[in-house]
Amino acid sequence: MAEEPADRRPIGEEFQERTKYHREASGGGERWTRPFPLKKIYPPAHPRTPLPVPQATGGAGLWDAIRARRSVRSYGAREVALSELSQLLWAGQGITREKDGMQFRAAPSAGALYPIETYAAARKVRSLPPGLYHYEVESRSLALVAPGDRSLECARAAGGQEMCAEAALLLIWTAVVGRSARKYAQRAYRYIYLDAGHLAQNVALACVSLGLGCCMVGALFDDEINAILGVDGRDETVLYMAAIGPIPLSGGSRER
Repeated sequence: MAEEPADRRPIGEEFQERTKYHREASGGGERWTRPFPLKKIYPPAHPRTPLPVPQATGGAGLWDAIRARRSVRSYGAREVALSELSQLLWAGQGITREKDGMQFRAAPSAGALYPIETYAAARKVRSLPPGLYHYEVESRSLALVAPGDRSLECARAAGGQEMCAEAALLLIWTAVVGRSARKYAQRAYRYIYLDAGHLAQNVALACVSLGLGCCMVGALFDDEINAILGVDGRDETVLYMAAIGPIPLSGGSRER
């Protein structure tokens, strides 16, 4: 059977084929040439909230956390503590070691390029006004991107998923594509998605350890979330979200 012309293949199949590595050629497609930031830092005019120092020991054992992890879609009424949010952010992207000028983070990243940025849409976080925040990894602080509760906007942009409006907070992950594409060209997109999955699973297990419910959200209207975050959807674009909140005392959480 003749191979289907490239311009008639489904886009997913074409992407997989054209970003394959082969022994005779490294492949990967066209290199990224546009300028991009090595790290994202908001201007000083954006107020900062320092985060509590995360705990690096204790909590639920790893095997217990893996066994207990479920997608929880309804949440209790209490606020999430700022220390809990700090712990989740550290679990996903926190610096765990520094040596010879290098910073090692909690989740692996292809080429140690760390293209993923984390935003927190806070609704009910103790000592943190509702608003949209950007996690600044090195200073371990939250930069205020925009004040006000964004939960309803995010829920609409997630196809009306109610849990996004009911959660105490949403973590939203974007990719600054050029950080990876400067080295890996078009294959960088594969690595970016893997990076997001690595850190999201760390967050999911950290939620178990803290007694919080968490549900990952991949079904979203990309450009609507990008607009909420104020990113362009090309050089930086949304990948993934997580709805997070306390597990109801009644035990009536919707989980899978």
